[in-house]
Amino acid sequence: MSLLHRAFWFLRHGETDWNAQGLSQGNIDIPLNETGRAQALAAAEMMRHRGIASIVASPLSRAHDTALAVAALTGHTVQLDEGLREVSFGSQEGKPMVQWFNDWVAGTYTPEDAESFTSLRTRAVAAINRALAQPAPVLVVAHGALFRALRAEMGLEPNVRTANAMPFFCRPGAPWELVPAAEL
Repeated sequence: MSLLHRAFWFLRHGETDWNAQGLSQGNIDIPLNETGRAQALAAAEMMRHRGIASIVASPLSRAHDTALAVAALTGHTVQLDEGLREVSFGSQEGKPMVQWFNDWVAGTYTPEDAESFTSLRTRAVAAINRALAQPAPVLVVAHGALFRALRAEMGLEPNVRTANAMPFFCRPGAPWELVPAAEL
């Protein structure tokens, strides 16, 4: 399955304490911290006049709460999609993001009880395709590792950190173009 060639907005959740400490969160539901809540409000303000018609988010609170901040300013509801949930890092959850992470993205290592990067890529594409079936423009609010999987599918370097709460307009192409909201 490949990614539908439709433009959409992507927003990684605001900061959590574990983000600030460089720890892998994975499926652990770590809430936004004070900085993350402020980032979510700032991102919502950036999205206010973008004509968003649909918002689809991960059910983990850090993404859901970020999406709710946008919904409060745009008047939309937030649809949750389990497929947008962050990857399970298994035995590495709660541990520092070190060399194992690069090896995981490269597909040469998968932590015990974790989801492989290839598996995440398949799941992420299916979730984005479901989101893109909603009225456009669609805003997807999810996670950093999930966006790495999408970047790989978009023909871009996957192992690039996405800043917390910085909306990107994802424009189809070969490769896709990612434009920060601040540049539009």
